Amino acid sequence: DAIDKGRTLRFKQQYFFVACSVQDIVRRYKVAHSDFSKFTEKVAIQLNDTHPAIAIAELMRILIDEERIGWDRAWAITTKVFGYTNHTLMPEALEKWSVKMFEDLLPRHLMIIYEINRRFLRMVLNKFPDDHDRLGRMSLIEEGAEKQVRMAYLSVVGSHSTNGVAALHSDLIKKHLFHDFHDVWPER
Repeated sequence: DAIDKGRTLRFKQQYFFVACSVQDIVRRYKVAHSDFSKFTEKVAIQLNDTHPAIAIAELMRILIDEERIGWDRAWAITTKVFGYTNHTLMPEALEKWSVKMFEDLLPRHLMIIYEINRRFLRMVLNKFPDDHDRLGRMSLIEEGAEKQVRMAYLSVVGSHSTNGVAALHSDLIKKHLFHDFHDVWPER
């Protein structure tokens, strides 16, 4: 129970920091701009590992729910704004957050993540129609006894670029850690 309380506290803290940052970025942008047509020219957000990955869902929530921007445009803005740097090569060390915790604390964000995943997996299936195993490997939601959101996968899918901390690290994530994603987006 102490472990669950610790995870919940870290989840809440991470969301708090991310929400404050993303909301402040949007607020500052709106001071000088009446619409979001220049947002991707004025804003860049770097995800330094998976800890702040919830920022992708938070920006989508703000754009869709508060700014009334349609999904496709909001997603185009989001993916142009975010970049992701991976710091760990071990798959077991990549951050995953419980779907149950999302349901309890951030249900709207979970809805957004499920929609991102649905659209992403549809695109993967269109690109690799005979490779159904790939869908399970690439899904943002890890199935199992406890469903979990794969925050590194959310970071890759929601960003215009993914890199490691050095050239060798970037090569290793392309060849091993995010090989399936590199097959989909070699330019990223």
